[in-house]
Amino acid sequence: MFNVMTSYANFDELDPGSGVPALGAVVHFAAVPRILINPDHETFRVNTIGTYNVIEAAVKLGIPKIVFASSETTYGVCFADGVAHPDYLPVDEEHDTNPMDSYGLSKVVNEKTARAFQRRSGADIYGLRIGNVMEPHEYERFPGFFADPGCRRRNIFCYIDARDLGQIVDLCLKADGLGFQIFNAGNDTNSVDIPNSEIIRRFYADVPVTRELHENEALFSNLKIRTMLGFEQKHDWRDYVEDPRKTHVEPIPISAGE
Repeated sequence: MFNVMTSYANFDELDPGSGVPALGAVVHFAAVPRILINPDHETFRVNTIGTYNVIEAAVKLGIPKIVFASSETTYGVCFADGVAHPDYLPVDEEHDTNPMDSYGLSKVVNEKTARAFQRRSGADIYGLRIGNVMEPHEYERFPGFFADPGCRRRNIFCYIDARDLGQIVDLCLKADGLGFQIFNAGNDTNSVDIPNSEIIRRFYADVPVTRELHENEALFSNLKIRTMLGFEQKHDWRDYVEDPRKTHVEPIPISAGE
């Protein structure tokens, strides 16, 4: 990593004759992307040591901004053995991170690593708890989500359009002076076509609701990135998938505890 961050990136960087250009930021998304690809110990090793090496090199080289990929799986729902519910809804960045699996655990460790390096260096280090990423061609999957909403339970019904995720990274690169921060990276609404009142009744009947929710507001809350970074989603699934209900549902507040 030290070598990568102190090397030329392309031939055009040779022309000025002023040496290797200094990096202004590092964005680190490389990882084993989930469980069930490698043995668990290898997933944990690659993800934790890899992230440590990236952040260590960046900090010791004086690079002032690091953005890294954490995950929705840190909340312990996605890859749980059996059915695991959030402690409360909506799930925000203050929710406990308590996964059972090697992937989610690696991301929790990476957040701690980032926090430690930020404390010693003062650099801006922002971690993104990224929801289920959807590329444009993957919206063809959404009718299957509508037919079986329960298949989205492990993702807390969230999704993030890949282009909106790119926007979030850009916002992180432009936001200076925030120190260590963790942001949920998700779209504004859920990935199914039923309202929150029905989602909660069917899947989260015993889970406390801590504040008022609009009927289509994401249960994987992106309120922090909207308020702190000014995120405005550009790609709602409704722009690409026909809602089978064919009716517009006005937002109806759901009171806490309801």
